[in-house]
Amino acid sequence: MSNYYQKEIETASREEILKIQNEKIVKQVRHVYDNVPYYRNLMDQKGVKPEDIQSVDDIKKLPFLSKDDLREAYPYGLLGTDLKNCVRIHSTSGTTGKRVVAFYTQKDIDIWEECCARAIMAAGGTNEDVVQVAYGYGLFTGGSGLHGGAHKVGCLTLPMSSGNTDRQIQFMMDLNATILCCTPSYAAYLGESLAERGYKPEDNKLKAGIFGAEPWTEEMRRTIEKSLGIKAYDIYGLTETSGPGVSFECEEQTGMHINEDHFYAEVIDPKTGEVLPEGTKGELVFTSLDKEGFPLLRYRTKDICILTRKKCSCGRTHVKMTKPMGRSDDMMIIRGVNVFPSQIEAVLLKEGYTPNYQIIVDRKNNTDTFDIYVEFSPEQFSDKIADVQAREGALNAAMRTMLGIGPKIHLVAPKTITRSEGKAVRVVDKRKLHD
Repeated sequence: MSNYYQKEIETASREEILKIQNEKIVKQVRHVYDNVPYYRNLMDQKGVKPEDIQSVDDIKKLPFLSKDDLREAYPYGLLGTDLKNCVRIHSTSGTTGKRVVAFYTQKDIDIWEECCARAIMAAGGTNEDVVQVAYGYGLFTGGSGLHGGAHKVGCLTLPMSSGNTDRQIQFMMDLNATILCCTPSYAAYLGESLAERGYKPEDNKLKAGIFGAEPWTEEMRRTIEKSLGIKAYDIYGLTETSGPGVSFECEEQTGMHINEDHFYAEVIDPKTGEVLPEGTKGELVFTSLDKEGFPLLRYRTKDICILTRKKCSCGRTHVKMTKPMGRSDDMMIIRGVNVFPSQIEAVLLKEGYTPNYQIIVDRKNNTDTFDIYVEFSPEQFSDKIADVQAREGALNAAMRTMLGIGPKIHLVAPKTITRSEGKAVRVVDKRKLHD
């Protein structure tokens, strides 16, 4: 039997959902046009006025927003209200080191936390649960979103943040955590760590896990479920639209319900921008229907997926999206962090290296490995081990500053990375992330 946080809206009829969306989009487009000069200019260039948008059917008339726009408008160009009305920011890394900064009013945070509360209750959560939040806190949205959602449900919340596995296990066992929220790779690592310490899956009190922020397969789901003795649920979100909780799995686990009263989803052809019919694979686009601080209209996520309105046994009526099936850009998600090859190239050139490099990403023991092979230029080349190690250490530190994650650097002799006659193969991703 399904748990709902806001049953009336989560099980609303298609007509009721459309009525809410139509009312909100008219107000939101007017709000953005009046308050966000950057987007007003895009609308003016396209010859679209707020009065042209009378329902969600008219959204296709609006211009898209992309990561490039967010970078160009950084930091305040897409702010939708006076800064004094905002109470928080969150941030994610951008393609060239300029970060995406998203602003939140108190209302934005309340709505975001309600979306996360829906996800927790869809995973079987109640006010009797103990929720261990092992997503990162701080600028990353994962920790704050699930933490707030757990509070809304009335759960005892353990704000653990990521890492410190000994302490995670101590609190999990001593405080009888029942729901675990973290990245899937960290959940798998916790399962292994518990087994190494002699614990069996039945020794913990966990019943469910809510895992997101990185791609994961059905095979990985089964591994986690077996090692922790739980049911593992997927959650989706992005900083640009608020954070985790844009969509979430219910017990049927045939896709993630999008919170359609707050987010309008489209799937488009990534090349032409044409809106595709339901059931067609394409790029996911979101419009925030009631966000005040950072109200993005038609934001291109670059995630490839399929939308479906097939009736769900859980009783929820909101449209479902499949797990992302890849991306229409070159972004990689490594240990929950967005990494672009362009960021890596920018660091190499700044540090005086050649742009001849190769990124190797793999997954060993359910944890992502991240290696970068970089060629010395003939002038830099050294065969002294101490010199090479010092340079690798310095480059690792520069990469960590740019990416927020430290790769293993391998400096190699000139002309040793294979050249390609066509497009250079910069990234070799050996992880099997999609079934």
